[in-house]
Amino acid sequence: MNPSISLNVNGLKRVLVIEARVSLLDALRDHLGLPGTKKGCAQGACGACTVLVDGERINSCLALAMQYEGREIVTIEGLADSGVLHPMQQAFIEHDGFQCGYCTPGQICSAVGMLSEFRSGAPSAVTETGAASGELTDAELRERMSGNLCRCGAYVGIREAIQQVYGATKP
Repeated sequence: MNPSISLNVNGLKRVLVIEARVSLLDALRDHLGLPGTKKGCAQGACGACTVLVDGERINSCLALAMQYEGREIVTIEGLADSGVLHPMQQAFIEHDGFQCGYCTPGQICSAVGMLSEFRSGAPSAVTETGAASGELTDAELRERMSGNLCRCGAYVGIREAIQQVYGATKP
């Protein structure tokens, strides 16, 4: 008998009866009908499946849905607010931060989570002082987004979109 779990996805409580081994990615796509989160490599190497859990980015292909019962999960479908695109979604459009679009949902969710991490002072492998300096340099941005691959090579537009949102909301 499969257990019942309750997931809070995009502000809605959803109850599922699924096997304990179902990934969060498969629960979102196959059981909740949210196709925005993409299955790329199923190994946590490409970032196409990135979602936000309690505001932090995770690779949903590596997570069991059961682990996230009761936590706040936000997918690309949940970033928009009452039909108004999230600033990151709008910036990706304005800067052509996509070509085929397959990686775009993961890139956008990762960028939203990454900016939150950066603003909170979380260091990266290239942070010289051990904590974020407040300046999102190109090197910082590249390092922090390195877990998200774009096979089309739309990185220039992706970086420009992220920088726009960072600058627009900088304290």
